[in-house]
Amino acid sequence: MGAVSTLIEVVAFNLLLIAGVDPVSAKVIASLIALVNAYIGNREWAFRTRSRTGAGRQIIRFLIVNAVCTAIGGGAVWLGARALDAVFGETHPLGLNIVNLVSIAGVTVVRFAAYHFFVFPSARVTTGAETPSGRLAP
Repeated sequence: MGAVSTLIEVVAFNLLLIAGVDPVSAKVIASLIALVNAYIGNREWAFRTRSRTGAGRQIIRFLIVNAVCTAIGGGAVWLGARALDAVFGETHPLGLNIVNLVSIAGVTVVRFAAYHFFVFPSARVTTGAETPSGRLAP
């Protein structure tokens, strides 16, 4: 699912650049487009064995994580575009795509860790010592 979301984001990013959208806005919009696929894919495939309770909380956590990750990705593209302009005097589409792919790679690590521990956490396992016996404690 990650590969499909990445493909969606890269294609949307390039279509938006071709349409004349500035790189940072193109990054943010492309990330939001890929977000829909990412939620469905992660909920139904990557983390399908995780608890299905609290779907509303999961969606809110998912949106928070992705808002932060989209801001990180947008910031990386902004910084990369400024660097390309400073070094080469322009922001060529090839350079912007390299910056975008690097930002996707970095954000993917953050996003996966956040999904694993925050959005789709494992169900808490109760050990035998924590299982109530029905007896009163001495």
